[in-house]
Amino acid sequence: MNQFIQNMMGMGGMTDQVIATDFLVSAKASVKNYAVVITETGTPELKAALRAQLNDAIATHEKITNYMIAKGFYHPDNLSAQLEVDLTASDTALDLAQE
Repeated sequence: MNQFIQNMMGMGGMTDQVIATDFLVSAKASVKNYAVVITETGTPELKAALRAQLNDAIATHEKITNYMIAKGFYHPDNLSAQLEVDLTASDTALDLAQE
């Protein structure tokens, strides 16, 4: 997103983090949903097709996770660092709500 527009919206650099987080949550939901559907499918051909989709969803989740880790948006192995990121995002959201 254009930096000027981000600044006008009051989000600054948070936009990439918000989009990536939303994408990660969606990818995680896809993985869960494919796993459930596979267990409820009766035909081997459909199970194979759904497994391929599940593998794609897992790969997508991994790519988003790696991107977020590289950008410093996500710290799955460091609770303290993740808490700081989450608190900063929460403060920003609260500030935006008050404007």
